[in-house]
Amino acid sequence: MSLVHGTEIVAGAQKGHYAIGAFNTNNLEWTRAILAAAQEKNAPIIIQTSMGAAKYMGGYELVQHLVQDTIKSMEITVPIIMHLDHGNYDAAKAAIAAGYNSVMFDGHDLDFKENLEKTKELVALAHAKGISVEAEVGSIGGEEDGIIGAGELADVEEAKQLAATGIDFLAAGIGNIHGVYPANWQGLNFDRLKELTDAVSIPLVLHGGSGIPVDQIQKAIGLGVAKVNVNTEQQIAWAKEIRKYIEENKDHETKGFDPRKVLAPGTEAIKNTVEEHIEWFGTPSVKLVPENI
Repeated sequence: MSLVHGTEIVAGAQKGHYAIGAFNTNNLEWTRAILAAAQEKNAPIIIQTSMGAAKYMGGYELVQHLVQDTIKSMEITVPIIMHLDHGNYDAAKAAIAAGYNSVMFDGHDLDFKENLEKTKELVALAHAKGISVEAEVGSIGGEEDGIIGAGELADVEEAKQLAATGIDFLAAGIGNIHGVYPANWQGLNFDRLKELTDAVSIPLVLHGGSGIPVDQIQKAIGLGVAKVNVNTEQQIAWAKEIRKYIEENKDHETKGFDPRKVLAPGTEAIKNTVEEHIEWFGTPSVKLVPENI
């Protein structure tokens, strides 16, 4: 199975009242773990990079080839979508040129008129190549590659205008944040989510999926969220298991310092985390996903 475009898969999730998990990768081990989990669960997934991760890994073209070639070498048979997470205008254009299947243009920090204009440009450019486009309305709390959002609720009228540009999915602020949720977090605003799903017909995206209680995630999916982003929980699971390996002095055992051995527990932790979230999101077996995708 090669990489596939995401519009129909995410639209199918919206219609079927489940979600497709979008999992960030940062290196080869993370890529293999996410793909292995998707294959194990026999479920379609989105594998994505932030701008910073792509730069760290060597650029968008290198990352695209890494994911594509890893799919081939691991003999992955489930649909995989390659996505840019929180890209600015230049990053979205670069990812489109590099062969990503889907891009997010995060223009929430721009004047709304400029956000609309740039979104329209990117939709035309991407759709000419069959590439999906995600945009954002209402900032997602926290920080993502230097783009900082206070976490305000999405404006419904702005959501309607962004949807009218022809985007395929819409990331909407409904009280969600990036990173670890604070103890005083008030939870998702389901009233605003319902207003948004009544106002626009395209699938909605829930960013900051790490740390949101499962019942809230599933309620959001029931109200129209069709793509859920997960990154922080993978990072925490990865770090925890590698710390455990070192603290147990396993790196002092025979060739325990081999990086393949040091990184293995973290890689397995990411695989387990992805599998767990696929279950939470209700993503069905590919045999149950609409045939036209």
